[in-house]
Amino acid sequence: FKYVMAANGLPILPWQLVLSSDVQNATQLENLLNVLETRFTYPVFVKPANLGSSVGISKCENRAELTAGLQDAARYDRRLVVEQGRPVRELEVAVLGNETPRASIVGEVRPRRAFYDYVAKYVSDDSELLIPAPLDEATTAEVQRLALEAYLAIDSAGLGRVDLMLDTETNDLYLNEINTFPGFTQISMYPKLWEASGLPYSALLDELIELALARHAQKQTLSTSFAVPEKA
Repeated sequence: FKYVMAANGLPILPWQLVLSSDVQNATQLENLLNVLETRFTYPVFVKPANLGSSVGISKCENRAELTAGLQDAARYDRRLVVEQGRPVRELEVAVLGNETPRASIVGEVRPRRAFYDYVAKYVSDDSELLIPAPLDEATTAEVQRLALEAYLAIDSAGLGRVDLMLDTETNDLYLNEINTFPGFTQISMYPKLWEASGLPYSALLDELIELALARHAQKQTLSTSFAVPEKA
């Protein structure tokens, strides 16, 4: 995701890819910590590269926590992401469509924990959800624009929830991730955002079915075989 965003000139926080093998060897780990502390300032976040629901994510305020965070993330993935921490607001946008998607109004999650981790999402249930997010019109429009650009950049189809961060000190926006299969219960953020945008749950389901059928019909027009030319 981050490589694709960077290739398309879309804003992301400074980050570095780390291999779990660099964490499992004491000498390599020491060298890695030195490199990371040169490049980043605390706090930093450590994340498994291919996991969801904030499992294995740590917010690290010092070298000891960074060591523990790397070792914990390495339990879940062979590739890890280290990302610069910033004071941010967490924003979410629901996107709907294939080649010409549209964005919902913007929502905001305000966790009462240090960050929006697994416990905040699924256990404590004490995070505040604001729909719409209290943003000015220009910021709202920019959030929606970035969400659509990110959605198209990864060639997503049907639906996706785009998560962004708004730096509270600089007002810079950063793309965090795209969830191409977001929670879809009636209390999930994705349908809630569309409900608040004027698209009720039943109509949302109907449109998703139509989008899936349209994408399938499009794929059916493509060739799935290749005739090898005969030698002259």
